[in-house]
Amino acid sequence: MNLEEVYERSGKIFRNLFEEIEKVIVGQKEALEQIIIAILCEGHVLVEGNPGLGKTLTISTLSKVLDLKFSRIQCTPDLMPSDITGTYVIEEVDGRKEFRFEEGPIFANIVLADEINRASPKTQSALLEAMQERQVSIGKQTFKLDRPFFVLATQNPIEMEGTFPLPEAQLDRFLLKVLMDYPTPEEEMGIIGKYAMGKPPSVNKVVSKEELLALQQLVREVPISDELKDKVIRLVISTRKGVPEIAYGASPRASIGMILTAKARALMHGRTYVSSEDIEKMAYPILRHRIILSFEAERKGIVQDEIIGRLLSSVLS
Repeated sequence: MNLEEVYERSGKIFRNLFEEIEKVIVGQKEALEQIIIAILCEGHVLVEGNPGLGKTLTISTLSKVLDLKFSRIQCTPDLMPSDITGTYVIEEVDGRKEFRFEEGPIFANIVLADEINRASPKTQSALLEAMQERQVSIGKQTFKLDRPFFVLATQNPIEMEGTFPLPEAQLDRFLLKVLMDYPTPEEEMGIIGKYAMGKPPSVNKVVSKEELLALQQLVREVPISDELKDKVIRLVISTRKGVPEIAYGASPRASIGMILTAKARALMHGRTYVSSEDIEKMAYPILRHRIILSFEAERKGIVQDEIIGRLLSSVLS
């Protein structure tokens, strides 16, 4: 099988994947595409959206079609790090008491951390350490997490009282920040048809764990021109100087992430190359949580996406 056929087959795999997911999920196509792109890049996603938009359903459905182990963590202020990572328990074996490690919910392939900003900073740090290192340290022992490993953390933008907002350095560890919006009237009618008029739909496995790991490797082999690499670097650097609305710009992680996710998007669409459109589409979820606005910009109600759009126009034109 030549390279062209490999990419064509990959595009077909993703078409089948989306067809299966759409049996359960109505709308949210852009958010869903971005989440799958993050999985392909071995990154993690921060999702922001109002309650009831199907965040939990989306990620649990994705785990079923990818045949991956799924777990959910409901973050609360009293959640302890050991509630996430696991702890040692004492059990009796042949009349002797022994310690046995009881795995926490972090030991899954896909982990949903619901309302991460409600967890204490200490618990957030335990989760983010597992995300970064792909391992958990308990006492003197280290436990490797199974691959693929993906965390989707959610934030509710409405109720911020009593929350612990993620520091900028920890936000930077998320590959993408995805926004989920309300469905259109047509999409909401489709949701009612699926969930209020009969038996809720189900999905089948489409991609195996081994195929997903192979696709993750293939993403890094998608070619990108030096011209587009240069544009990515200029775009990221432009967030660091000369923009009065930006207090702090994006780190080099943004450049790496934008190129990787653009490659994944090209592969997803069955193309053998990265286009300017891939860069443009991925710039928003890559940069929106890495750009820290000035106080004056926040006071005026300016949002990061406005600035990203303006920078894209000047760099990619």
